[in-house]
Amino acid sequence: MTDYAPFPLIDLAGSPRERGRTHGKAAADRLRRGARMYAESLLASGVDWKELERRAEATVPAIEQFDPAYVEEMRGIAEGAGEPFAAVMLMNARTEMVAAARRQKAAQHFPDGCTAALALPEASADGVLLHGQNWDWRAECAETGVVLRIRRDDGPDILTFTEAGGLARSGLNSAGIGLTANALECDRDYQRGVGVPLPFIRRKVLEAAHLAQAVQTIVSTPKPGSNHMAVSHATSNVGGNGGGGGEAFGFECAPDDTFWLAPDRGLYVHANHWIAESARAKVKDTGLAETPCSIYRDKRVRDQLGPKRGKLTLEDFRAAFFDDWNSPWSVCRPPRMNTRGVMTATTAMILMRPGEGHLEACPMPALNKTFKTYTLTPDQTAQRRAAD
Repeated sequence: MTDYAPFPLIDLAGSPRERGRTHGKAAADRLRRGARMYAESLLASGVDWKELERRAEATVPAIEQFDPAYVEEMRGIAEGAGEPFAAVMLMNARTEMVAAARRQKAAQHFPDGCTAALALPEASADGVLLHGQNWDWRAECAETGVVLRIRRDDGPDILTFTEAGGLARSGLNSAGIGLTANALECDRDYQRGVGVPLPFIRRKVLEAAHLAQAVQTIVSTPKPGSNHMAVSHATSNVGGNGGGGGEAFGFECAPDDTFWLAPDRGLYVHANHWIAESARAKVKDTGLAETPCSIYRDKRVRDQLGPKRGKLTLEDFRAAFFDDWNSPWSVCRPPRMNTRGVMTATTAMILMRPGEGHLEACPMPALNKTFKTYTLTPDQTAQRRAAD
């Protein structure tokens, strides 16, 4: 079994620019490796750095309209790492930038996978909301990921796993919000040329103090391409008798529409294909050709977790996410070439108890079983307020 270093924890505080500089300085090597990896698929196809810089700056107005602090934070990351701003933008908008090049036949798009699951309090053993996922993407990212612990003066603190240089991917906040994300594709993707790149939407979700605010962000923000997000909100037990409350929903997002799904008897599982009946009636799933294993990955996780409703723990999530049936086309994927000749793998397993500020992460779980625990102090007052 190969040893992989745990994802480094980076503590961020201060203004957006200050947070960015700290992030960039601490993660400079990982950011550099990640940006080089994504740039190669563009540069080798004729999109040089000058063009990358032009595209990066062209993306700024949409992000500034969404939240100008995010541009400040990215410029701070670039300054701290000593890297061009275009490299940081690439880490936050690589799907959108590569898709744009793909439309021009200048590069290939490599869709990432994921298998996510959550259990509402009534389905868990101790009445606590559980949330987690496997992130399937390029194998190199097992060595470019980081965990950010963001101290904020204007909202809940955040604990998020992301690629170095990124503002957010999956994680939780001190108000009990949890988030995971999975790739989806449909025939409407990247047709309009407008929208907010997904990492910024995820970051905004993790800044929410209430589930309603997170839902509003997801539903109301225009997106260039499709994506699925599972959002949970664990709230403290006001009576103090252990456990707590919580709700969660999944959102299958097309660029111009959002379809929501509720847990089934307290359990929710989603992989990389559209499952909402309303969505399947309106969009054409164009992603299964790239991720054909999606049709059974979510089924296998659901089949393992379902019989344990009312008794589920993070250990049950861990066991389900380690499932290796039909490897290497499995829930827990060892490194293998995808359909476009790129080495992919389950690069990280993330397990969370959002209401407790508890997040565990394991890089390359098919080859490495070592988890590191990251913590964030919950804001019990905010969680109780949300429960009222």
